[in-house]
Amino acid sequence: MKATEANFLRFLQGSKQFIIPIYQRTYSWTQKECEQLWRDIVRAASDPAIPAHFVGSIVYIEGGIYQVSAVPELLVIDGQQRLTTLTILLATIARKLENAITDIGITKEEIIGEYLLNTLKKGDLRYKLILTQSDEITLKQLVEGKEFTQNSFHRIVENYQYFNKQIDKNEIPLETLYAGIMKLVIVDVSLDITQDNPQLIFESMNSIGLELTQADLIRNYVLMGLENGLQRQIYQDYWYPMEQRFGHNEYARQFDRFMRDYLTIKNKGMIPRIDEVYEEFKEFVLKKGHANIQSVVKDVYRYSKHFVRLALQQETDKEIRSGWQTSTP
Repeated sequence: MKATEANFLRFLQGSKQFIIPIYQRTYSWTQKECEQLWRDIVRAASDPAIPAHFVGSIVYIEGGIYQVSAVPELLVIDGQQRLTTLTILLATIARKLENAITDIGITKEEIIGEYLLNTLKKGDLRYKLILTQSDEITLKQLVEGKEFTQNSFHRIVENYQYFNKQIDKNEIPLETLYAGIMKLVIVDVSLDITQDNPQLIFESMNSIGLELTQADLIRNYVLMGLENGLQRQIYQDYWYPMEQRFGHNEYARQFDRFMRDYLTIKNKGMIPRIDEVYEEFKEFVLKKGHANIQSVVKDVYRYSKHFVRLALQQETDKEIRSGWQTSTP
């Protein structure tokens, strides 16, 4: 593991691509987090006494089985939220520069070419940041200057609109805003897949207070150590359908409940604490042998369908539903 302090904008420069693995949660920062970031940037920009402002760490995997492209592909383990939000802000500034009268020291084309796109590459390799699922399409629309569609991911659209509105208020000139972004500093943490254990590092992040649910930890444990193709197959065939079935907003809470029930059945009535289902699940998988992780996921997927029908009352069989109604006091 290599950890160095780095200027955020210089960190983005050069031919590289940050990929959010499929096992990571989707982009979830709200306006509240964007407001705090905006205030921090404005304060740093407006105060000459502030030489730099630290915005956290970005942890990623390089090398090993993931390094298969002419463009270095860096799998982001931590830092997705701030990396995505700052990309949204830079794309917003680039759009504003299209009609800007004043010179802010950088052009729209330079922002796009330095921080948002690998301009000499084609296809997906063009993009500095690749998100998961619907997030990916919406971020590409923003970076390319295209109109959003009805299917655009609302969180990215809302945060773009927030930054766009803040700039339109004209409380801070664009050149001053960009000067504030130039002061942002991160800790650049690079992991080598052949030497470091990303799962242990991910767990240590949770132990120091990052808000990772039991569902997050279990999903990462299942998927993180797999070969990329198998990882994507298991996620698309089993894990993503489970997330959809539980519901996007309720997924983490309901999945934790389900996993407690699943482990109770598998461990012959021994009920784990709701905040310890991840550790119990790891023990369960180790007893099975990690080579059988795919069969474990298939089994979890099968039981999840029963849980959703019964516990979340989504059963479609009228006879079973009428049985619930007659048994209700």
